[in-house]
Amino acid sequence: GALVEKREIPVYYMKITAYAAGLLADLDKLPGWPEQVRLMQKNWIGKSTGVRFAFPYELDGKQDKLWVFTTRADTIMGVTFCAVAAEHPLATHAAKNNPALAAFIEECKQGGVAEADIATMEKKGMPTGIFVQHPLTGEKVEVWVGNYVLMGYGEGAVMAVPAHDERDFAFAKKYKLAIKQVIAVEGQNFSLDGWQEWYGDKQNGKCVNSGKYDGLSYEAAIDAIATDLAAKGLGEKKVQFRLRDWGISRQRYWGCPVPIIHCPTCGDVPVPDDQLPVVLPENVEITGAGSPLARMPEFYECSCPTCGGKAKRETDTMDTFVESSWYFLRYACPDNDQAMVDERLAYWCKGGIDQYIGGIEHAILHLLYSRFWTKLMRDVGLFKGFELDEPFANLLTQGMVVAPTFYRDLGDGKKQWINPAEVNVVTDERGRPTGATLIADGQPVIIGGTEKMSKSKNNGVDPQALIDQYGADTARLFIMFASPPDQSLEWSDAGVEGAFRFIKRLWKLTHDHVAQGLVPAFTGGELPAALKDFRRQLHQTIGKVTDDYGRRKQFNTAIAAVMELLNAFAKLPDDATARAVKQETLEAVTLMLFPIVPHVCQALYAELRPGMDAGQQAFPKADASALTQDEIELMLQVNGKLRGSLKVAAGADKASIEALALASEAAQKFMEGRPAKKVVVVPGRLVNIVA
Repeated sequence: GALVEKREIPVYYMKITAYAAGLLADLDKLPGWPEQVRLMQKNWIGKSTGVRFAFPYELDGKQDKLWVFTTRADTIMGVTFCAVAAEHPLATHAAKNNPALAAFIEECKQGGVAEADIATMEKKGMPTGIFVQHPLTGEKVEVWVGNYVLMGYGEGAVMAVPAHDERDFAFAKKYKLAIKQVIAVEGQNFSLDGWQEWYGDKQNGKCVNSGKYDGLSYEAAIDAIATDLAAKGLGEKKVQFRLRDWGISRQRYWGCPVPIIHCPTCGDVPVPDDQLPVVLPENVEITGAGSPLARMPEFYECSCPTCGGKAKRETDTMDTFVESSWYFLRYACPDNDQAMVDERLAYWCKGGIDQYIGGIEHAILHLLYSRFWTKLMRDVGLFKGFELDEPFANLLTQGMVVAPTFYRDLGDGKKQWINPAEVNVVTDERGRPTGATLIADGQPVIIGGTEKMSKSKNNGVDPQALIDQYGADTARLFIMFASPPDQSLEWSDAGVEGAFRFIKRLWKLTHDHVAQGLVPAFTGGELPAALKDFRRQLHQTIGKVTDDYGRRKQFNTAIAAVMELLNAFAKLPDDATARAVKQETLEAVTLMLFPIVPHVCQALYAELRPGMDAGQQAFPKADASALTQDEIELMLQVNGKLRGSLKVAAGADKASIEALALASEAAQKFMEGRPAKKVVVVPGRLVNIVA
């Protein structure tokens, strides 16, 4: 119930806007980043190409200009009012002798400043009684205060063209302001009855009711209008960014103290290098009310480094994103007490960190700040002997682990969240939950949604209990297999049990093989067709797992490939040649799974290769000779429908494949005696006979 209000306070900023163009352009240098993250940063930086221009006015006998920025200068002839933010100087001036307007301005200041809030809230406004002059027609244009205009974005003022902006249209209808059509689309009729999507169409629209600009398209009109504004000294084309400077001031204890000293004589003086870093005091009292540093004279009372007079140390601390923007570079030289970084970065960080893993929630804060900070360090010469423009060459945004939630209403608007382990769930024949009861008292609980595991929803799983029952390797295998790492993982007890069964199966296959006596792994030679096919599958699996681990970062598909391989393994015979291939396979499988189930694979490899340590072995490499095929199988289609398959020599030419396809039993059956009009061969994949 406490009153929330916005206040202006002095703060420190990092001028990230000076890097907006570079931050945007260099996104194209990050092919190893998810497209979603790059798009989020692109939208956050928000490049807009438009026209910045002014509405001249006279106030208290002084000439001045109200500046605005627009990407729709083609609609300038349709301006019927201007709107300014509550904090704009014109709003402040108008409110001096207008209590109603002053009250409205105070109401605006209570509102949020987030764009999402602005977009959904009711648009309100009040006239200021101040008029500005249209820069091209000279007509008077009234200035309103609008609760949807932000002082911190652009000029804190906007031109309003109700006929061609949906927000302005609704505002003008609400306050009965003029609406003037200046864009027309062929075949469409303009009406004041309601907004139509084509009113804002800049691709197909042409200027109307715009004097000399009539008939011009979007780009042509902007060029002509920008030229005329420039000739009057009232405007020019400009690139503007949505990105705002980074406010780093925090009125709290944690964070690096801002190294500034305030002197009544010398002004704001940086703390000298030999007095850095400014160390936080430890004997602080955290009350939750304001910064504890501001209540500690022993911290802020100091002498001015310049004149030696009494001065006050800054008590604001920096946003902790400042530290997280470069900590990873410090890992390369943590023992250097003379500089932030040194020449060792050339080895560890050249070209960017090889692989960075972090949540998607950091896409437009931490990751953007890190990119800015790296460029800043580059520009002040901290990278010696090498270039570093981007901090992270490759980025993986891991998904969340989610689980079901259960709760009881407490009657006071609060909920008691209950851990899934304490609940019995009843399901229907399809496995869908139909009800749940608390194990402790047998009484019903409410089934909530499936949400991210968190303390607040009490839906976490104790990993220790899982490890005690199944072992750490089972937990690791389930987590890696249940979902790609960049997607949400839904926790499932059945999935954990499935992972445990697979590990037991691998253990049994290895145990049974070793129990018959160890043999050297197959390294080459002639093999029967069935074993040759299986060994090809083995080395295809090695190639796939290598790619899944290294390039694709898709561990679930790597595990699936190994599972499929072991299904084929179980069908192999037990003769001497087959046992050599089995030995090769089990050695390869234990090494392929070692990164995910290290404890089990360490033990199994020691049985397969006594005295050898799996952790010291090279990762298996696919044998190119095993991948060659004498025959390949092609899908056979007749008139686009799958009718069978066809085995052909690996090097067969198009004519041979066509002849074999036409002579096949399946083709003869479904062609029903009709001649082939056309035979389409897709190399390595299929043959389609059009009859």
